[in-house]
Amino acid sequence: MKTLSLVRHAKSSWKNAALTDQARPLNKRGKRDAPRMGRRLATAGVRPDLLISSPAVRALTTAETIAEEIGYPGDRIQIAEAIYLGGTAAILDVVSDLDDSLNHVMLFGHNPDFTDLVNTLTGSHIENVPTCGIARIELETDSWKDLGTTAMRLLDFDYPKRVDD
Repeated sequence: MKTLSLVRHAKSSWKNAALTDQARPLNKRGKRDAPRMGRRLATAGVRPDLLISSPAVRALTTAETIAEEIGYPGDRIQIAEAIYLGGTAAILDVVSDLDDSLNHVMLFGHNPDFTDLVNTLTGSHIENVPTCGIARIELETDSWKDLGTTAMRLLDFDYPKRVDD
């Protein structure tokens, strides 16, 4: 069995119009929600083998914050350009190329790709993965290369406004 967790970046700031999209930081709510969601994961005993992030500042900051909360070494977070607005096919390529020794991988990225991916892989009808939303997907396989051809189910879908801490 494999587990793929998709984490949409926490809420970002649009305050500085001079910043590129990729350089936008988290806003106040994002800085509050990312550690809260990380604590929820830690409490649930979620311990991924690998964290991979989009290079966008808002996604990487979310990954670093959650990593700290779950006890994952921040210097081991990998960056994958394809997760930054590369589309679902590019994200699937990233996942399919993972080493099979990894059983749980957590990706940090963006919408609409993450909502589309959750729905495509699991047959779910999630309207929107909100900022800092986390979808955990179980794959009935021993190889990431089987992604898309194996049975998958949505294990959990959580987001900041779902439950108040």
